[in-house]
Amino acid sequence: MSILAGSSTPYAEAETPTQMHADCRAVGARLRIPAPRAVDRAAAPVEHPPTQWQVSDRAAHLASGLHLHLD
Repeated sequence: MSILAGSSTPYAEAETPTQMHADCRAVGARLRIPAPRAVDRAAAPVEHPPTQWQVSDRAAHLASGLHLHLD
């Protein structure tokens, strides 16, 4: 018999569906869900500059050597 054979696991055994349902309802009763924030629809959307990627010549050379079949 191994040393671990008689030891308990670090997690609880699965409960019955009825017990798990009761646990979920108990958590749901105590869970505080924040109210949604008010959104100012009149405000203009925030403009973000386009992303600029810097690719070195060496990286471009290596990438051009790859024969990727992406279809």
